[in-house]
Amino acid sequence: MNVVESTDPYCLRAGESAALLTGHPWKRFAVLGDSVAEGYGDPVEGYSELFWCDRIAAELDVREYLNVGKYGLKAAEVLGTQLEPALAFRPDLALVVCGGNDAFMRGYDPDAVDTALETMIVALQGVGADVVTVSMFDISHSPRVPDWLRPGLRDRTRTLAERTGALAARLGTLHLNLREHPLVADLSLYSEDGLHGNARCAAIAAAEAVRRLGAEVAARRRVPGEVVSL
Repeated sequence: MNVVESTDPYCLRAGESAALLTGHPWKRFAVLGDSVAEGYGDPVEGYSELFWCDRIAAELDVREYLNVGKYGLKAAEVLGTQLEPALAFRPDLALVVCGGNDAFMRGYDPDAVDTALETMIVALQGVGADVVTVSMFDISHSPRVPDWLRPGLRDRTRTLAERTGALAARLGTLHLNLREHPLVADLSLYSEDGLHGNARCAAIAAAEAVRRLGAEVAARRRVPGEVVSL
């Protein structure tokens, strides 16, 4: 690889995070989801070893951080095992990322995933959290996915991305659409297992999340009478 994080045009520039997030209102950050939330991926020389949600927490410099993400869970399992501890944490910012394990299977049930996501989003909003939702990179581009599996997997992950985006618009989440990222088909973003992004992928995803949160901070500053500073 010819770039490192400090020169990668898709990663955060020096001082960018501070400029975007100065005065942000979030103090307690919770993360729910599958392995993408928990953090999996190969290291890449020249890139931070922090997984992407840990990196977001570090860039926000939140006072309290809870990550209950767990490898291999489907959306209903995330709901059943992680929502209660996340609500008890009383976050003011929560990131929910799941459904990828559901969409990887031919028996993917979009309505069931939507129901699980909506239940978590509404509950987290009910305790005062801003909720970040995510449409992840399209795994059908992975070099480890056999050609015969790509078309069906691409259709299912597209459905997941579109429905998550629609749910985000309806419920008013801060949505992060990584499926439309310019590097979505770049094979160098994958770990050796072909299922998870590597450290460069994590750095890029973290940069996009920081920029989305920064845009929200800027938008709130433009609302008369709304306070966003700590």
